[in-house]
Amino acid sequence: MKRPEPVQVVKERRDSALAALVERVPYIGFLGVHFDRRGDELTAVLPFSDTLVGNPALPAIHGGVTASFLEITSIIELGWMLMWEEIEGGGLSAADISAETMPRLPKTIDFTVDYLRSGLPRDAYARARVNRSGRRYASVHVEAWQDNRSRMFAQATGHFLMPPPRDG
Repeated sequence: MKRPEPVQVVKERRDSALAALVERVPYIGFLGVHFDRRGDELTAVLPFSDTLVGNPALPAIHGGVTASFLEITSIIELGWMLMWEEIEGGGLSAADISAETMPRLPKTIDFTVDYLRSGLPRDAYARARVNRSGRRYASVHVEAWQDNRSRMFAQATGHFLMPPPRDG
């Protein structure tokens, strides 16, 4: 019988995989977004910065920043879902994680944002839920909030072209 891996080895592999996935999208770093991981659940965090303000009279987070935040949350969630089985099965060690072992990222087909209220000058959070994922297509719903998760300031639905599997 195979012995379970030490929890620290599993955590290191998960954290390395998530960091490598996020690094593949330079705009994530430009916005300052990071991901809080709890098991397989990801929460995107957009730390507030004055550079994110689109309307200084309110002040409110720019709509383009909000849409980008929601879209990258969706794409990273899909990438994470593609990697999860291999990460958990031990098919990859933290040392094995590289650009060559990472899945290709899904491509956006369409993305519809509902702006529910102004994004206030404070940190924002988002979580994506994959509604459908097949070999070629995925549908994702994502919600963003600030102080209270039940008071969303934006939500979106996106459809994505899934990448073909890497050749072995």
